[in-house]
Amino acid sequence: MLLITLLFIVSFSKETNQTVLNSQDTVELKLVEVYSAPLDKYSFGQSLQKIDSRDLNEFQGQTLADLLQQRSGLFLRQYGAGMLASLTMRGTSAGHNAVFWNGIPINSPSLGQADFSILPVGGFDEATIHYGSSGALYGTDAIGGAIHLNNKSTFNKGHQTRVASTVGSFGRWNQLVEYGYSNGFYSSRSRVYRNTSKNNFKFRNLARAGSPEERQNNAAIEQIGAIQDLAWNIGANQQLSTSIWWNQTDRQIQPVMGSNDKDRQEDRNFRAVLDYNKFTTSAIWNIKTGVVLDQLQFNNSINKTSQFLLSSDIDWTISEKLKSKSGLRFNHVIGNLSSYEATEDRLELYQSINFLPSPSLSFSVNLRQMIFNGDFAPFTPSIGSEWTFFKNNKSTLSTHSSLSKSFKIPTLNDRFWVPGGNPDLESEESISAEIGLIHVFDNKRFFISSQINIYNMWVDNWIIWLPRGNFWSPENIREVRNQGLEYFITAKKTFNLTQLEFNGSYNWTLATILNTISENDRSEGNQLPYTPFHKAQGNLRLTHKTNTAFINGYWVGERYINTDNISSVAAYGILDIGFSKSLTFISKVKASVGFQVNNITNNDYQVLRLRAMPGRNYLINFNLSL
Repeated sequence: MLLITLLFIVSFSKETNQTVLNSQDTVELKLVEVYSAPLDKYSFGQSLQKIDSRDLNEFQGQTLADLLQQRSGLFLRQYGAGMLASLTMRGTSAGHNAVFWNGIPINSPSLGQADFSILPVGGFDEATIHYGSSGALYGTDAIGGAIHLNNKSTFNKGHQTRVASTVGSFGRWNQLVEYGYSNGFYSSRSRVYRNTSKNNFKFRNLARAGSPEERQNNAAIEQIGAIQDLAWNIGANQQLSTSIWWNQTDRQIQPVMGSNDKDRQEDRNFRAVLDYNKFTTSAIWNIKTGVVLDQLQFNNSINKTSQFLLSSDIDWTISEKLKSKSGLRFNHVIGNLSSYEATEDRLELYQSINFLPSPSLSFSVNLRQMIFNGDFAPFTPSIGSEWTFFKNNKSTLSTHSSLSKSFKIPTLNDRFWVPGGNPDLESEESISAEIGLIHVFDNKRFFISSQINIYNMWVDNWIIWLPRGNFWSPENIREVRNQGLEYFITAKKTFNLTQLEFNGSYNWTLATILNTISENDRSEGNQLPYTPFHKAQGNLRLTHKTNTAFINGYWVGERYINTDNISSVAAYGILDIGFSKSLTFISKVKASVGFQVNNITNNDYQVLRLRAMPGRNYLINFNLSL
């Protein structure tokens, strides 16, 4: 803690002096877009994947859960079509992955996780996956990885309007209307969306004798929301921006097969962030404040949480080879839940260093210390490196490695739920190591990039809920080792006006329980429940002039239901096909129309046991921009 404090004070003091020295020599920046800190600047040795903008466009009107399940190697535990979807990365639990929107954390403080089924793709402009332990960079929750969602505003674009609509099977109708205006000083963009679905698909009810075909009921969804982005260029070297996101989702909760439950859930989410950036010849100073208000009503039970955030950091260039970032973040959390009320304060100090001794070799060091309700959370350092050991005019070979520590503080529910909450819980901690190899070949007509990562992770003090008399209570009792392999490939071949492109990934995940929790526990050495050993995904896209056709498929291996690894949910594969065409009517009026068939083989499958999923279904989408 003393080390990180000294580094922060020294960095802050030196940058303050540097800013004063350069106050008369600011940079005349051509700010054509709103600045956001690059995620890869201090993450050498770690793996980041930016979601392709074409995928974001194709999934307009759908959810982030749909996008990640179909176009990434990640596995999401989906409780039905449009129902709760939680993410598992590198074999960790849903609460071990952090989600950020424009730099502020939006995981629920009470549940410790985000529901990806209520994050519409139309609500953000960029999405990036950070694979692996990243607590030193982002703080609590990022044991398995992090998802970053960002809005992107631009200047000098004049008037811009976009209308998008998707109509599909089972009563699906998604709509989005967007209008923006910007000049050299001011940028504004407004978006409203509405997504509805009856979700009345047919399925085989495996819980009834003879597995009769039935139509799903009590699974309808209605979601509405609005987003407002504003930005100002304040002179030549200052920028102010804000984003506001309001979302409302009303759902009938799809019952498990054999049940006639009529549960309902209503989610109300309000998020706002305000950023101030000042640019000098050697530094970027950022002040960020944000608020995250969540309300979840399940039947008649209402649970509310509030987060109020304030952060500041200075990212400065010491020399061409050395860069540094020093900062702090404060988060005040309030929980008003059906069975308890609680508050907590989190103060984080962090220091990052980026060192490039040569053009082919780079290192990064990250240090973070959280003070949690007056107590020190586990200190979280990380170190990473990247080395390009071969390079010519066509090929590049590079390797990367990292060693990091992460943590997760217990959720509000873990500590205060009545009955059963355990206020004496300790933070979950992890140590992670990974190494990877990247190869890139490009001769202008053919391009291929492939990457392989191998990782090992040990998680201690894993929190699980255990029966204690008439109720359940959480304890720090589980120890888990996560190890695996990730492979990514992108290949492109160009033939005059035609391009053939393939993107694919494969994930092998081994999440092994290392200890038993009772004499009758037979879980030691077994795989964690609902953690597939294998997942493979691929997307083949053919583009000719303004026409695009694609085939997308993914395969998920079997998932064990319990820690005894006796019963499992069968492996499944899904194949989708689609076609789209872009049209230009006059110089500024552009349109696109697309048709898509999902689950074309009409597979009968479940992601989670006895949770029905739809068979073959269809989507038609239309976009108009001017």
